[in-house]
Amino acid sequence: MLSTIFLLKSKQSKDLDHLDIYSYPDDLNKKCPANFFKRLIEGHDEGCIPENDITYKKSKISDGSLTYHLDTPIPQFIDGLNTFTICINSKMMIGLIFEQDDNPYDYKEIFEDLSNELLNNEKVCSFEDEIDIENFLLTLFIDIRRYGDEILEKFPQVSFQQANLFTKAFLFGIDEVGKTSFVRRIKTGEFNENYFSPTRKFNIEYIMKNEMSFAFWDMPGQTSFRKKWLMGIQDSNIIVYMIDIANQLRFEEAKQELWKILENPEFSEIPLLILGNKIDLINLNNSHNEDQLQRTEREIFEFFDLDSIIHREWQFMFTSVKTNYNLEKAIQAVFNLIEL
Repeated sequence: MLSTIFLLKSKQSKDLDHLDIYSYPDDLNKKCPANFFKRLIEGHDEGCIPENDITYKKSKISDGSLTYHLDTPIPQFIDGLNTFTICINSKMMIGLIFEQDDNPYDYKEIFEDLSNELLNNEKVCSFEDEIDIENFLLTLFIDIRRYGDEILEKFPQVSFQQANLFTKAFLFGIDEVGKTSFVRRIKTGEFNENYFSPTRKFNIEYIMKNEMSFAFWDMPGQTSFRKKWLMGIQDSNIIVYMIDIANQLRFEEAKQELWKILENPEFSEIPLLILGNKIDLINLNNSHNEDQLQRTEREIFEFFDLDSIIHREWQFMFTSVKTNYNLEKAIQAVFNLIEL
């Protein structure tokens, strides 16, 4: 399974100590030994970074735009890391890091094809802008990770499950609503209030419930990641949107992001589960608990315009990851919505 993607970009000729290093989701500057990148570059067939001239090897196509030359991917095992790297224009390197037991050659074709498509056909990255680079790496990471999880079928239980029992649930929402805590609670039964800072990692967690295998795609909610939701949502059996109902200051933001997805015709028939999380933070009087829940639900429906949702099966429910409130019912709702 792909764990990390990175890009090395040379700052100065013949100087391995001057590299721009971009990585997702792990920070390789902190994770890797000091000489890791030096050994990685020197072990690569082309010795491609750096070269004598600090100028990229550029070639032009008929419309005048730059085309990128990608060398053949090279596998290396360095400092316990299972790497697969491609040199670009003898000046940069894209690298993948897999789990130790993975065979990088299983990913050779998809790695080459996607890199070439993104760089030379879609031209998504000029390598001059950090945001372009981050988006390029995230796009490549998601597509290669999807290939590994859905085509190579890394999840061991999948091999003996009927195909229609394997379910992809796409979990999204703005940052700090409790998405990653929800998945962890469902999978392990554990909750630690101080365990998570706002997640900046795309993650897939596999969960077995009621003889069904779930792949929960947990997507970061920060603004810079939201444009990638459209990629992750593809081929989903159900989408799960989470709202922090205790943070009314961000209701408008959460509403806008929800409706961007709901108004996309490409996903119009995918079932939807909306989770109003952190109900434990709402000050409910025990003697009138049910009345207050109903009143809060009406307010949520009205603000988020939920009664306008059409052309799909959907459901709303309150949850509390912290207290485990309604989490089993949420999983059952996923079953029910998929079966409708």
